[in-house]
Amino acid sequence: MCLGVNSQAMLWKTLESEPSMAFLHVHPTANYVFWWVSVALTVIVSVAYLLKVIFYFEAVRREFHHPVRVNFFFAPSIACLFLVKGEPHPVWEIHHVVYNLLMLPILCLGLKIYGQWMSSGERRLSKVANPSNHLAVVGNFVGALLGAKMGLRELPIFFFAVGLAHYAVLFVTLYQRLPTNVQLPKELHPVFFLFVAAPSVASMAWARISGEFNDGAKLLYFISLFLYMSLVVRISLFTGFRFSLAWWAYTFPMTSVALATALYASEVDNLLTRALAVGLAVIAVVTVTAVLATTLYHAFVCGDLFPNDVSIAITRRKPKFSKMLTQIRSSSSEVKDLVLSIPNFSSSSKHSSSNSRAS
Repeated sequence: MCLGVNSQAMLWKTLESEPSMAFLHVHPTANYVFWWVSVALTVIVSVAYLLKVIFYFEAVRREFHHPVRVNFFFAPSIACLFLVKGEPHPVWEIHHVVYNLLMLPILCLGLKIYGQWMSSGERRLSKVANPSNHLAVVGNFVGALLGAKMGLRELPIFFFAVGLAHYAVLFVTLYQRLPTNVQLPKELHPVFFLFVAAPSVASMAWARISGEFNDGAKLLYFISLFLYMSLVVRISLFTGFRFSLAWWAYTFPMTSVALATALYASEVDNLLTRALAVGLAVIAVVTVTAVLATTLYHAFVCGDLFPNDVSIAITRRKPKFSKMLTQIRSSSSEVKDLVLSIPNFSSSSKHSSSNSRAS
């Protein structure tokens, strides 16, 4: 959710500042509104997950060892990078310490996850590869994009190189669909759109690093555009399952392609590229709005947004309050059984004594 909404703030800032989008006359208020909504949503989700870490640490530990959910541990840093990039004020006014603090978790998680992909037996890439692994890669490109925008040089190139190397390996592995790969359930099919996110953000990052939307950036952009179109025509892949939070996987990649198209239109400025940029931006905004409205409807009207997650959201250590309730219930049931068993015992003893006299 944070990735989808935070990237919208970045989109409206781009539509306001890019020369190719000047004819839209986007007011800065749109960027302000989306940015503050993004800040509020990020704080709410962060506090909620922090409470989960405190009270249900076993569930968080299981998520970290899950082949799909471990990739979402990159999401907080990526969402904060989007917040910094989409801030209404110029990015270069932000201190470089903020950038280093945001990239440190991505570096540490990358060292662990990429090492497991390469050398771990049960967690090697050929065994756990799934589309959500793109989140483990796209953070490097988002960091490279922000660092280049802040005027840094070496660190953005470093993170871009790390992301590009692992994206190439991940792309080939996912395309091969090895029999040993983890199979995604149908409800998680929206994460296939994460195929689009990495090359589109990488194209923007390389354009900022090199100072222009050159052939390298165009190469990555065209890959993302083709993957976007190839997923859109596969309607059957994204139908037949009910709404869940996985639908937010549509939002961030669509916004990334719209952002990259706006930068491309500034380099290749004509009617077609402008129309493409505006069209993709409208699709991204409508998608985010629709998914946000559906999420609020299921959360506050239907009350079925969070189904019982049997595989993850179970802790072996119950809270003290739950233990007290369990003890009270068990003690009351024991007393009840004892009371019911007393007359049965007396009747059986009388019956046994009469039998003994008869014998």
